[in-house]
Amino acid sequence: MVEQDGNAAEPPHGDDLAGAFGGNVRRRREEAGLTLEQLSTQSSVSRAMLSKVERGEKSPTIGIASRIAHALDASLSDLIGGPGPATSGVAVVMRKNERPVFRDPETGFERHIVSAAPGAGPGEMVMHYLPAQVSTGLLPAYPPGTEKQLVVLAGTLTVAIGGIHETLNAGDSLFYQADVDHGFANRTDAPCEYLMVISRRT
Repeated sequence: MVEQDGNAAEPPHGDDLAGAFGGNVRRRREEAGLTLEQLSTQSSVSRAMLSKVERGEKSPTIGIASRIAHALDASLSDLIGGPGPATSGVAVVMRKNERPVFRDPETGFERHIVSAAPGAGPGEMVMHYLPAQVSTGLLPAYPPGTEKQLVVLAGTLTVAIGGIHETLNAGDSLFYQADVDHGFANRTDAPCEYLMVISRRT
């Protein structure tokens, strides 16, 4: 877990991921007027898997979740069910134990939404946790104009971007255009954590 202070605070949203994610996928699919077969073709995810995801019977891996999100022209945070944008006031607080968390059931990869008010600005902030010897695999390209910046908080991270590999240690930063396939890997025997800001130009 990202929490390393001995207080095993499990964000409640994580355990409810399958149901929340599946419900949001079905809603977005129906709003787009897509059948399961059409979404399967667009996402390269089998119809059987999509059906199980929508019914909350299966938690998707990060690769499958990313392909579904891109096929629906949605962000992962949209489908995970992050906090809503700020509607009033000058400050919005989200407590640590309130973070929506995506957990890959196969690898233990975690994606924590740490933006207190997603949608209130052009950027989104997320924290990723990669266990030892775990990779996300290649994730699909984002729409043109999407940029990512990240800083490694702990451990060593290898980032694959369009055939190029960059290895970053704690404290190292990276900026890149995310409109190509890219992925993240921890090739060490210690866990890795990194903070990422995703910006989308309109």
